[in-house]
Amino acid sequence: MIRKALLFSLVTVMMLASAACTHNKSKNPIANLNSKQPDKVLYDRAMDDLKHGRYDVSRITLQTLINTYPDSEFIARAKLSVGDSWYAEGTTTALAQAEAEYKDFITFFPKMPEAAEAQLKVANIHYRQMEKADRDYTHAKRAEDEYRELIQQFSDSKLVPEAKRRLLEVQEVLAEREYRIGRFYALRESWPAAIARLKSLTDAYPLYSRADEALYLLGTAYEGEIGIVRENRMSEVAKAKLIADFTQSAAGSYAKILTRYPIMPRADDAKERLQELQKPVPVATAAAIAVNKSEQESRSETNLRNRLMLNFKRGPDVAAAATRGEPTMTDPDPTNAPEILRNAGRVAEGQNGTGSVSVETVGKGSPDASEATPRSGPPDDKSAPELKITPGTAPAQVNEAAPTSDSTTATKTDSTDSKVKESTSKKKKKSALRKLVPF
Repeated sequence: MIRKALLFSLVTVMMLASAACTHNKSKNPIANLNSKQPDKVLYDRAMDDLKHGRYDVSRITLQTLINTYPDSEFIARAKLSVGDSWYAEGTTTALAQAEAEYKDFITFFPKMPEAAEAQLKVANIHYRQMEKADRDYTHAKRAEDEYRELIQQFSDSKLVPEAKRRLLEVQEVLAEREYRIGRFYALRESWPAAIARLKSLTDAYPLYSRADEALYLLGTAYEGEIGIVRENRMSEVAKAKLIADFTQSAAGSYAKILTRYPIMPRADDAKERLQELQKPVPVATAAAIAVNKSEQESRSETNLRNRLMLNFKRGPDVAAAATRGEPTMTDPDPTNAPEILRNAGRVAEGQNGTGSVSVETVGKGSPDASEATPRSGPPDDKSAPELKITPGTAPAQVNEAAPTSDSTTATKTDSTDSKVKESTSKKKKKSALRKLVPF
């Protein structure tokens, strides 16, 4: 009995000693299967800091994870989260840093699903900084390029519909900018410059909310060129060829309104202009009417309160952008004013074969490059005059050089005054010498 009691006491002492040793022994969290891995702990801590706005602390923790555990399964998410921390900070400098981080992520992890997310955020960075249509368009153009990159490079991503919707809004702003510039040139009767802007607009952005207005203004510009041709001194054959060419171009612009935008406000006006030009009036198909109606129904209007608040906001109003239809993915070749003038010269020369028609006699050219385009008002601004061109009435030609003192002297050479004749002959000799010595 005593032996059993001693044996029990010995076992008890050994168990207490073992328990004491176990209590004093340090635990290794990696060895414990129920504990979290240290890289996961760092990542969770960084996400908590990011959620609560501690961006600097979050970036330090993420960078520690990246440097300490280069083979961790959280490396990709950690790199993306570094960009997210800059993106959430929101300042101009922070957004630039976020774009650099996202671009690096796409470079190192192009096949991961998160690469499309990074590309979308790059595009959103420029979308957030986009300004109104009459101001700097740098961010709008960059946003257009980045959204297109996402749609083309990550075509299978679930983010593509969102990218297309945003791209339509960006293209609405870019198209509005082109329209305002083209209208400014048209008001100044700089028809080649107006044609170049408006034709580039209608070719590149068919879903623009005022595409019918742009096409109607384009037709008006072509008719303005007809008036200029009628007032210029050139052979009747060349003049007839140019008038026919510009008339055909104007009719094409009006006809496109009726076939592509049949339910929009300028459809009736386009029909009247075609009748005045004695050109066929096309009839829109049922499919074209349905498409145009769907596009118009997808647009929204800005209420009065939001319209007033736009005066205090940097960003543009994109409510009028269509939400149905496919955005333009490639830019067509732009039209420029010098090419329009050269083409007019080729048309005239090809008709009479003399090559005597100068392109400078067609149109009023472009405004001076140093002249800034003024900021135009809102789309419903009624202060600007309406452009109306009546066939057969030509706008006054104001760009012809006014008579100078030299030309006045030259016109007096028919006079009997010998002094005037002598001065004229001296000037001719001087011009001949200048041909030999151009400087």
